[in-house]
Amino acid sequence: MSDDIQQNNILEVFNNGYFENIQNIIVAGDEVPMVGLEEALGYEIEVNYNHFGANPPPEMNPVEDYFAQSNENSGSPLLYNPPSPQNSPGSESSTNAKLDHMNRASDLLMAVSIGADLNKNKIIEQAVEAMEELFKLAIMGEPLWQHNGNGGMETLNGFQYLREFGSFDATMEQIMRMVEVGEPQCFLSYDCNCNFDQDVPSSFSKLNFEPLNIETSRETAFVEMNPMNIVQLLMDTKQWGTTFYSIVSRTTLLGVILENVDGSYNGVLQVMSAEFHQCTPLIPARQSYFARYCKKHTNGTWGVVDVSLENLFPYPQVQFRRRPSGCVIQEVGNRGSKVTWIEHVEVDNKSLHPLFRPIVSSGFAFSAKRWIATINRHCQWLTTSMARTAPTTDGVLIPQEGRGSLLKLAEKMTKNFFNNINSCSENVWSGLPQNFAAQDVRLRYGNILKVPGKPSGNIVIFTTSIQIPVPMEVLFDFLRHERTRNRWDLLSNQRHVRELVYVSNGENPGNRVSIMQVNSSPNKIEILYLQESYTDETGSYIVYAPMDIMAMSKILNGGNPKFVSILPSGFSIMPDKAPGQGDGAVGSILTLAFQSVDRLSNKEYMPPSTLKIIDAILSTTVASIKDAMLFGIR
Repeated sequence: MSDDIQQNNILEVFNNGYFENIQNIIVAGDEVPMVGLEEALGYEIEVNYNHFGANPPPEMNPVEDYFAQSNENSGSPLLYNPPSPQNSPGSESSTNAKLDHMNRASDLLMAVSIGADLNKNKIIEQAVEAMEELFKLAIMGEPLWQHNGNGGMETLNGFQYLREFGSFDATMEQIMRMVEVGEPQCFLSYDCNCNFDQDVPSSFSKLNFEPLNIETSRETAFVEMNPMNIVQLLMDTKQWGTTFYSIVSRTTLLGVILENVDGSYNGVLQVMSAEFHQCTPLIPARQSYFARYCKKHTNGTWGVVDVSLENLFPYPQVQFRRRPSGCVIQEVGNRGSKVTWIEHVEVDNKSLHPLFRPIVSSGFAFSAKRWIATINRHCQWLTTSMARTAPTTDGVLIPQEGRGSLLKLAEKMTKNFFNNINSCSENVWSGLPQNFAAQDVRLRYGNILKVPGKPSGNIVIFTTSIQIPVPMEVLFDFLRHERTRNRWDLLSNQRHVRELVYVSNGENPGNRVSIMQVNSSPNKIEILYLQESYTDETGSYIVYAPMDIMAMSKILNGGNPKFVSILPSGFSIMPDKAPGQGDGAVGSILTLAFQSVDRLSNKEYMPPSTLKIIDAILSTTVASIKDAMLFGIR
């Protein structure tokens, strides 16, 4: 089979066949979609460009229709249950957290509920000590804190931390003496975020436990939000999960130990559970239950601190602990706040995929810098949402009501994307068998999609990650930009792509919400994409979803985005190592994730034809991106 014919088959199945590229539906209620809204795409229509405030695209030569009919899968293929690859590197990380961690939150809730005052007093004591430590960590400098290389993070010097906060026994004294006389250091958990995969002196080789990797970081930045609003954002569990959706999931308030006395969050102590994740199933989620304590100090400075409760409520096989972590918030005039964020955790990284080991073990992937960047992104989004509409550089004006609906729909789309492809315990991932071309693929089922007049289908989510030796900003611009989209997007191949309208989000021109229009001829729109792109120094993402023309029209006229069903796909980009870490330039780790609808699969079985399509889509897209990045085909 020729490459052209094979690509046509992939596109046909991806767009019109078993893997239907479902257009977005505006529904009349929560469950019943309106009929006919997805039928507009794929048919030749008369386009009224004045409706969008835009000019028609330039004339193009007719292009061959890529959605060719194929009878290759017309039969009834046998169903197949795809096993996870047992022997591939990092395959352990494709599974979810062990079952014994699933009941941690309920165990703690029971302990707090029936443990009477003794347990509560222990939690209060630990929280107060954690707050004192947090404030000391926020104000102290060298030698406690050190920079890792040029432009690197601030991290704790482990031995200095032990001198300041640790309790010394005979073992610790021996370790310190070894350090002072220049002998090999065995206690590497704090220093430079090293892990324990190194040789230790023989006198410590019989430890009856396996130490956890220590990750520490500190970041100080200005945030355009007053201290009280930041405090509320952190103490309100729902707001916290909504704001930091790219970092946390399954946030639960388990109980309140100390309530507020003056109408504010001053003195509030609550017990919570959460899972901390990255935007890939190849990095295991970090499950934790912890106390969160808020305190206002005499100078008007606020502190919000987390500390794990495993010491009080021991749990077997602990894989993650939050040592005193959180932020200190100082008001800066009427303009906002100075926030010093500290992350200090212990984590078991044995299940970490080799591709992500350098960036995660360095502490950068879950660093304080990432928390600060996320809260600043939230502030930018609030500013963008409240701003009055203005023409873009091309003179396109979106009505104010439509602008608000468009931004809300984009937010919904991006949250859906992050929730769908992380490794939280709700997302049960499998892998492709080893005889497929695409490597380290993870896939799972989403919800069942029901469209009137058509058989219901399972939403299939599939993803993979690759390393590309180019800077993040180069890869980000290539994937987000209209002029290069047809280089990697199967549904835009050899078609004209144009950014119809956009809304900027902040000062970086790449941070924006866009409507992308794909034409096969001047008056025939094949696809409308809603796209959000965003980048900062900790990572980037490009999220997009196909939109029905009628649905998009309603949104741009102020329609309610709540009633739009959307299937986002996209990319997440993170550096392949922390800035200042090691020699050589910093490259990128690209995670690709797609959603589609498969009407042949069910929750128990997936036919081989579906697996082949998943493999082909990922392999083709990865090859296109690599060709463009590595061989200059841009």
